[in-house]
Amino acid sequence: MPRRPPTTPAGPAPPALPWRLRLRRARRTARRVLLARRRLLAAALTGLAVLAAVRAVTPAPVPTAGVVVAAHDLPAGATIGTDDVEVRTVAATLVPPGTGPPDPGSVVGRVVAGPVGAGELLAATRLVGADLAAAGPGRTTLPVRLADAAAVDLLEVGDRVDLVAADLQGGPDASGSTVATGVDVLAVPAPEAPGAPAAGAGVGATPPGSLVVVAVDPEEVAALTQASAAGFVTFTWEAP
Repeated sequence: MPRRPPTTPAGPAPPALPWRLRLRRARRTARRVLLARRRLLAAALTGLAVLAAVRAVTPAPVPTAGVVVAAHDLPAGATIGTDDVEVRTVAATLVPPGTGPPDPGSVVGRVVAGPVGAGELLAATRLVGADLAAAGPGRTTLPVRLADAAAVDLLEVGDRVDLVAADLQGGPDASGSTVATGVDVLAVPAPEAPGAPAAGAGVGATPPGSLVVVAVDPEEVAALTQASAAGFVTFTWEAP
């Protein structure tokens, strides 16, 4: 068999480069890499700058809450059904203080005090009931029958009027006298059908006119209820 050539012993290792030379070479290599990728780095830095600017001008998320609103327009005096309400999410600042979690069942079956627009919050003060009294603290809430139903159609919830009574029998107050001033209109229920039975009466027709719910000063209650029962009561808008 042929003999393998003798192995030449390894020579001495090349001397290590001085550290200054190694550092200089590393810097040149890093510079070549940076120059080769300068466009990519510039694009990345520009993107980071734009992202930081967008975040700086983006407003913080607005707190929201769910509320029960009218699904469509509701006329005054309408009884709320399940198809008349829906839950929507709105800014929390638009929710009245003390409003609980949205519960459509809490308003179904209630009667709206005045016309309600689609999307309008069905707050307790917009519904016929004890909560209407909260709209006039320190005042007395009572229904008043105004003689002219067509005139009542001109009223809206929130109007402030003066109530005037006239004696249709030709008495001393036949010319009319103001029985309550600065009266707040809290509800304008739907007018009764002509000839409908009077509330609480077994026989007879509903008196002419329409009922409104108002808030008056306690000292005006007696004169107003007496005038409403015995005379012709109408209203005038209070001058601003």
